[in-house]
Amino acid sequence: MIVGICGGTGSGKTTITRRIIEALSEANVVVLQQDNYYRDMPELPFEERVKQNYDHPASMDTPLLVEHLRALRGGNAIERPTYDFANYRRVQETVRIAPRSAIIVEGILIFENRALRDLMDIKIFVDTDADLRFLRRLVRDISERGRTMESVVEQYLTTVRPMHMEFVEPSKRYADVIIPEGGHNEVGIDLVIQKIRSLVPRYAPA
Repeated sequence: MIVGICGGTGSGKTTITRRIIEALSEANVVVLQQDNYYRDMPELPFEERVKQNYDHPASMDTPLLVEHLRALRGGNAIERPTYDFANYRRVQETVRIAPRSAIIVEGILIFENRALRDLMDIKIFVDTDADLRFLRRLVRDISERGRTMESVVEQYLTTVRPMHMEFVEPSKRYADVIIPEGGHNEVGIDLVIQKIRSLVPRYAPA
């Protein structure tokens, strides 16, 4: 089965993904993060790559993500791309991922695309206040992605927030389940885990 976990930047998607993995065991779950599927733009110099709008659906290599999800669902391994956030480039090395009983696809724009939505058996939207999401993004981008505070603030104001309002927030209507406050909503997470547990055996290989 395929579980989609969507929500704005810093909403707590990864926390919920981790809880599902803990509940089902790592041997039964594979995770695809949409962040690894940014389009590569080698023809642009670094100064121009920095200026691109990475929160617009056009920045994603969605056809490749769809292809990989279909391959995993069909029982075939994939070579997942890896993205270098400091240099805004896809690196040459890939990660081989084998199919498992449950596939989690996680990202801010995965509900915006109908081809992606149609592959998902369960769609979860993580709904968290904007101020908390921004603070989490600020800490993450500085500590994990080599960004400066100024660049994170500028990107948030110029593309992240406007694209959230235009694409991410409206996609909430496609969710089967909305979990307010992300990883802090124990009741919501537990209910989702129970539902996934009830469905996974039906999809597990004989």
